Amino acid sequence: MNFQKIMVPVVGLAGVVLAYRFYGWPGVAAAASVLVFWLLLHFSRMMQVLKRAANRPIGHVDSAVMLNARLKPGMTLMHVIAMTRALGERQSARDEQPELFRWTDGTASHVTCTFVGGKLAQHELFRPDQAAS
Repeated sequence: MNFQKIMVPVVGLAGVVLAYRFYGWPGVAAAASVLVFWLLLHFSRMMQVLKRAANRPIGHVDSAVMLNARLKPGMTLMHVIAMTRALGERQSARDEQPELFRWTDGTASHVTCTFVGGKLAQHELFRPDQAAS
C-alpha cells in the first residue's frame, strides 16, 4: 500500500486542525494558503515537464547509455520524463502493473524501464551489436 497517498492528506488536515487550535480562523487561513501554494507548485512543475515532453517524439532520448547511467531505483515516472524530456513508449498493456516504458536513441540502443506504483523498480539497457568494420 502506498502510504504517501494517505499520509499527505492526513498531515495537511492535521496542520489545519493544529492551526485552528493554536491561532483560530487566521491560522486556518494561513495553513490552507500554504497547502494550496504547495499544490500549485507541484501542478506547475508537472505541467512544465509535460509541456517540454510534448515537443519531442514519443520514446526518443538523446543517449540511451547516459539515461541508463542516470537512472536509480525509486525514481518517479515524472522524474524520468523530466530527465528524458520525452514520454516513454508504452510496452505494457494500459492500466496494468508493472508498467513498462522504453526510450530509444538514434543508434537503436534503448532503455526499458519497469515502474511499479509509479516508481522505477528496474531498468535494462539494450545495445545492438556493432558490425565489424
